[in-house]
Amino acid sequence: MIRYLTAGESHGPELTAIVEGIPAHLELSHEDVNGHLARRQQGHGRGGRMMIESDTVEFTSGVRWGKTLGSPLTLKIINRDWVNWNQKMSPLAGDRIDGIEVTRPRPGHADLSGSIKYRQDDIRNILERSSARETAVRVAVGAVCQKLLAAFAIKVAGYVTEIGPVAAPGRDIDYDLKIKRSAESPCRTFDPAAEQQMIAEIDQAKEQGDTLGGVVEVVVLGAPIGLGSYVQWDRKLDAKLAMAIMSIQAFKGVEVGLGFAAARTPGSQVHDEIFYDGEGYTRPTNRAGGIEGGMSNGEAIIVRGAMKPIPTLYKPLKSVDIQSKQAFEATVERSDACAVPAAAVVAEAVVAIEIANAMREKFGGDSVGEMLSNFQHYQRYVSER
Repeated sequence: MIRYLTAGESHGPELTAIVEGIPAHLELSHEDVNGHLARRQQGHGRGGRMMIESDTVEFTSGVRWGKTLGSPLTLKIINRDWVNWNQKMSPLAGDRIDGIEVTRPRPGHADLSGSIKYRQDDIRNILERSSARETAVRVAVGAVCQKLLAAFAIKVAGYVTEIGPVAAPGRDIDYDLKIKRSAESPCRTFDPAAEQQMIAEIDQAKEQGDTLGGVVEVVVLGAPIGLGSYVQWDRKLDAKLAMAIMSIQAFKGVEVGLGFAAARTPGSQVHDEIFYDGEGYTRPTNRAGGIEGGMSNGEAIIVRGAMKPIPTLYKPLKSVDIQSKQAFEATVERSDACAVPAAAVVAEAVVAIEIANAMREKFGGDSVGEMLSNFQHYQRYVSER
């Protein structure tokens, strides 16, 4: 099983993740991770923090001479902005600076609830950890998992289908083409006409001091039949994917396949008919999004997530000071006008983690070679059914 923990604050010295369950002998380099970190920092609508940070990973355990050891893997990303915050965020009591407390909670953030829950008088103690900056190290973990999945010819890719009022048409476009087009798009979308409309909407929102959300889609190509399980609620693959997507900061909705549209559609147009072509089972449609009964069914796995507009506005909303109880405009932190293109990379990463975890659960093995042998044996069995 793959499990991981992340640690670190937005303006602390570094972000860290410890990952357990990556098998031995997986070839792994910094380049395998850094390319994904760079993708997360791109996209039309990103803010000033991206001008400061240039994220790269360090392996501080679990890798030797370019291959994993099978022991816990530690990933570290240095916060380059730490140099400007080393006293403000210092762990040393003697470095305390009075008078810099944040006391104005921002609507839509963890600020107020977190400060009450953890009995904090300085909201910075909440916003530093709840910040979406944490997703950088999750993208690093996802990159490692994507490298593992590539050994089994499984591809995971995320792209944008909606930003604000603009939706990219063409859900039936070939997935490889969607992936190629979105990789070249500043909005990480596959439709050129929609891209230009998205750019215009983002620019308009920025001029107005506002923000935009959207919808991202993640596709998993090449996943075998039988990942996940129906036997317990917490082993269902779609349940795990839903939790992963909803764990991303600012995400408020998730769907698999037709998703919510299935509730408004007759059953005859929802379920995928099954055929046998002499070589294996096939489905002419994939309305289920590649998952039935909590298990992968061999079709492309399709999961989408809805991201709300970032709540940090340059035209701030009204709030109340937690000390004086007086009304104020909410504190403005450096932020993006739209982070949906970056969120597609994060969604891709968390889906990759869950698919890799399901593969480890299904095929076990302490090394990549052993895991591959188990996988190949299973694939032969599937082909004979």
